[in-house]
Amino acid sequence: MTHGHSKTKKTRTVKVGRFAIGGSNPVSVQSMCNTDTRNLKATVDQIRRLEDAGCEIIRVAVPDMEAAQNLGRIKSAIGIPLVADIHFDHRLALEAVRQGVDKIRINPGNIGDRDKVREVARACKSSDVPIRIGVNAGSLNALKTNPNPRWEPGEWAKMMVKEALDQARVLENMDFGDIVVSLKADDLERTVMANLLFSEKSDIPLHLGVTEAGSFLSGTVKSSLGIGLLLSQGVGDTVRVSLTEDPVMQVRAAYEILKALGLRVYGPNLISCPTCGRCQVSVSKIIHELEDRIYSDKALLKRSQGLKIAVMGCVVNGPGEARSADFGIAGAVGRGVWIEKGKQIKVVKESEWVNEIIRKIRSSR
Repeated sequence: MTHGHSKTKKTRTVKVGRFAIGGSNPVSVQSMCNTDTRNLKATVDQIRRLEDAGCEIIRVAVPDMEAAQNLGRIKSAIGIPLVADIHFDHRLALEAVRQGVDKIRINPGNIGDRDKVREVARACKSSDVPIRIGVNAGSLNALKTNPNPRWEPGEWAKMMVKEALDQARVLENMDFGDIVVSLKADDLERTVMANLLFSEKSDIPLHLGVTEAGSFLSGTVKSSLGIGLLLSQGVGDTVRVSLTEDPVMQVRAAYEILKALGLRVYGPNLISCPTCGRCQVSVSKIIHELEDRIYSDKALLKRSQGLKIAVMGCVVNGPGEARSADFGIAGAVGRGVWIEKGKQIKVVKESEWVNEIIRKIRSSR
């Protein structure tokens, strides 16, 4: 995927496989598999689908040693950097490093004492593997002694930042600087406040996301606002949209956020009318079929970069609204007017709309 302008807040650069996070690099898009990591075929198949959708860094859960020992086989079968997500048992992180993963994600709140964190850091340092310190509002160390705090959002944010900086200091005292930090809560206020505060105090790159965001609609809205508010202020280096949804949709949503902010170019700009009583064609069915075709085909996705394509439901407003598009269709009963650069070119049967647009994409580069 190509990129637009870079963000304004410069952070240190951290290499994750063939990608670089931070510095002046474009904001990268991550996702996480929802497969059982012990199931090699299911996990690799899902990662390959995510790669086709534009995912640049992929994370997998590592719940036990069997999963950890599968990481090398997974890595050798995919083309993007692999991140191991570790909770509770630092020995899984050590095994993940031996398996050749590209990054380790640990949650300091549950990985154990600092000696265990140092042991993981030593292993990562010797193998040039970066560490993401993942601080979640729901698993702060401070909650162990105060399980039901009545903190204001600003206090939560300060506690999250303090924990991240404390853990980063442990690593930096070992001369380990390849660190990425994430500060996530399940609400906008704490997430945004914590990330803004951290960015004032450190040059460590930030991985953005609103955790447990929810279903597709509510989760996308919440994530768009949280991630968008931060990126619009120049804060954030890599993103993951957490949705209770097929991970491919997490990738799509992430790119749409970056695309709307002018930070990345991803596929076409599809414009379609909301439809009204005049509409006599199924715009919804057509636009969904078009999206499915484009976003599941890596070559088509690349060819469609930056194209503005219109699908309009009627010939009253359609031709005018499609004028700014590179090409598109304005519908009537069972047919539509094909428009290129504002000019009406020909009539196309409704059954051929999607194929005609796909053909035009393929011939437009």
